[in-house]
Amino acid sequence: MTSSVLLILLLLVPLIGMAIAFAAPLLGAKQGPLFAESAHILSISLLALLALTLAATVLADGPVFAFGSWLYLDPLAAIPVALIGVVGLLTGVYSLGYIRHDLASGVISAGKLCRYYGFFNLFLFTMLCTVTANDIVMMWVGIEATTLGSVFLVGFYGQRASLEAAWKYVIICTVGVAFGLYGTMLVYAEASAVLPNPGDASLWTSLIRHAASFDPGVMRLSFVFVLIGFGTKAGIFPMHAWLPDAHSEAPSPVSALLSGVLVNCALFVLLRYSAITTAATGPGLPHTLFLVLGVLSVAAGSLLIFVQNDFKRLLAYSTTENVGLMLVGFGIGGQLGIAAAILQMINHSFTKTLLFCGSGNVLMKYGTRDLRTIKGLTAIAPATGLMLIAGALALCGIPPFSIFVSEFMLVTAGLRAGYGWLMVICLLLLTVTLAALLRFIGGSLLGSRPEGVPPGEVGGLEVVPMMALLALVLVFGIAVPRPVARLVESATSVVLETDRTSAVVYAPWQSPARPALGGHNVIRAADGG
Repeated sequence: MTSSVLLILLLLVPLIGMAIAFAAPLLGAKQGPLFAESAHILSISLLALLALTLAATVLADGPVFAFGSWLYLDPLAAIPVALIGVVGLLTGVYSLGYIRHDLASGVISAGKLCRYYGFFNLFLFTMLCTVTANDIVMMWVGIEATTLGSVFLVGFYGQRASLEAAWKYVIICTVGVAFGLYGTMLVYAEASAVLPNPGDASLWTSLIRHAASFDPGVMRLSFVFVLIGFGTKAGIFPMHAWLPDAHSEAPSPVSALLSGVLVNCALFVLLRYSAITTAATGPGLPHTLFLVLGVLSVAAGSLLIFVQNDFKRLLAYSTTENVGLMLVGFGIGGQLGIAAAILQMINHSFTKTLLFCGSGNVLMKYGTRDLRTIKGLTAIAPATGLMLIAGALALCGIPPFSIFVSEFMLVTAGLRAGYGWLMVICLLLLTVTLAALLRFIGGSLLGSRPEGVPPGEVGGLEVVPMMALLALVLVFGIAVPRPVARLVESATSVVLETDRTSAVVYAPWQSPARPALGGHNVIRAADGG
């Protein structure tokens, strides 16, 4: 089976899973949920297998095209694809126990359970469409579709707060992404006038080869529109207003997908446009905007985390903070800065998914997200409590957890690039986050068991995915797996090659002139190794 066929199957699998889940209620209240769950398990398992297989194929053989040039998977796109596969699998398994609990509690009906799995698979499909699209118009359509695919999950419970969050999510993201459409049309119009074949004016692989010929003024304006539009979906400050409400009101596994995967898709699109703009105008504007908005996002996220009493809103504001750190890495640039930002993307996905799944366990045990009410979790559910402690420490950037590695690389890259004052500001803001998360550990996770909360874990389906995520957080903190390090290196080279020249697109990581950072050297480079 060819790589192109695998890429097509990657998109078809969640579509088929969605169709089966939506049709499942026709089988009745007893057989429908079982059928929907079976299709869901098969879908997310195949999706993870295909995503990892394609990532390995891209690493070994180079980019993959499908449907002519409409679909394109290079090392930069392979990272969010692999994350969608892995996080989708783990949150999908976690959903089985979580949604069954809602069904048993009478919160949802059997038909609504089936619809949950339908929208879950639709959400995965829309994110895959975004990151595998070679056509910039399809990238915009994919980002817009992620809103439509996930808004029903945000408002899943139909309560006043969740419906308000869903409407806020739709309105802000739709208006924001409209700016992304303006930027897309400006790029398309400019390319139509420059490219030898105007029919290729929407293909990223064609745009990047001819970007040096584009009008710099038009490209600067388009990038500002694109940054506002897709930056809204990424939760960048000050376009982040939808994020805390949507993340806190959605079912916990959906919150994990929103925070751990969706923001990566939006950042991926920004990187694609940044490459075009850099080739046309130089790195000045993209890097400056990344640095400014990155530091503002870190500041807003850190300070807002400190005043939160809602567990899931605390985690949501942490997303804005971590997106800011990724933007800072992209703004610093260079091999180490880009690699640090990409690795931060991976590490944040695993850590935040772990914590959002843990928040679901807390909600099932205590019936609330209020940190003033949640006490003594380690005495109630020791496994969940200990994993949440580990996840909170990981989110603080404490070794030996994975975020420490990427944040250390980021600070090192900033110091080497002459941004010492900027790194001091970031470190001070991260100290505020550390204080907030230590307060959370001491106030909610430790201590004696409160009255009225029965001891015991919620169930194996809710605990096992968290164990797998914690294992990934530890493994990536101790020694980044060699294939992942090579993929990060390759993705970094794609970004850097488009920074230097628009001529190399297809396989820049195979150039013998490029200094290698294979295996664990991607980490050793941070300390001059």
